[in-house]
Amino acid sequence: MSGDDHNHPVHGTAAGDAYVALPPTAVDAAPSGPVRLLVAWPGFDPPRTASALAAAMPMTGVPVWRVYLDLPGRASGQPSAGLGSGAILETATIEAYCAAVEGAAERLPDILADVRQRLGIPDGPVALAGFSAGGAAALLAAARGAVPVTSLALVAPVVAPARAARAVEKRSGRDRSWTEQAAALADRLDLGAAAAALAGREIATLLIGGAKDRVVPAREITSLRDVLRRHETGPVESATFRMGHALAAEPGTEARPPITEAVRVDGVLTDWFRDRLALPEAGAEPGAEARPAQDGHGAWSSATSADPPTGEVPAVGSDSTAAISGAGHPH
Repeated sequence: MSGDDHNHPVHGTAAGDAYVALPPTAVDAAPSGPVRLLVAWPGFDPPRTASALAAAMPMTGVPVWRVYLDLPGRASGQPSAGLGSGAILETATIEAYCAAVEGAAERLPDILADVRQRLGIPDGPVALAGFSAGGAAALLAAARGAVPVTSLALVAPVVAPARAARAVEKRSGRDRSWTEQAAALADRLDLGAAAAALAGREIATLLIGGAKDRVVPAREITSLRDVLRRHETGPVESATFRMGHALAAEPGTEARPPITEAVRVDGVLTDWFRDRLALPEAGAEPGAEARPAQDGHGAWSSATSADPPTGEVPAVGSDSTAAISGAGHPH
């Protein structure tokens, strides 16, 4: 890898999937541990490609390589109907969804080997992130344990594709036309069931949902949070924004300036990952914690000694504010 790659985005292909790698250019932080790589996947809704997700959520302040991967079978630049549309009621769409999520998890070890060789990144654990279908892929990859994972951030993850389809049925008055095989594939990707595989793994997890999201309602995020805590998978935090599902404008296939919702989510992700992957900036007092986000991206609240009340995490404050509920294991 040339020295120039350390300062500019790197575009490439690994194990057949396109990626965009953003170098660690943060000047006020350095990695605090062995993690040197954060991997993120886009969704079936905007942003739909690696390049679009990298533009929407660059996490520039995180001092590790951030590598954004296309979902398998989702050709770059190819728009498609989102999960909130009637397309999810068709067998072809749900089969494509399942293949993409399963394929992303299965290919991750080979992709990491290619990316590490290209970028000169040493072996070690990784952090994972994902939006929508990409969030499902990230949790599935962590649950299967093919690579060591220390932290996991899921933005509007599709918790259960069957429930997402049911919501579309109610809104549209149409019935899904899934085959029995397609329905079985969808049931395999219920993240609540996959959570059991993370028990005792001590993977720090952040869940972000949208109060206006009709694909993944906020109650789905709350439910997944509670399931993860019951299985004692590690510290689990959650946040709800006043936003819908998409984090980019249609068609969401190319890099574009981020929309307001993406800027807010990016700020929270950056702060959260910095807390776990970065040393404080030079000159900071030993043991000082990262500064809470107070600039319109979100507001942190820490509650490591007790669980917040069970139920939907409220979206509080103005549209530019998210409440982050943090907790360790239930007591």
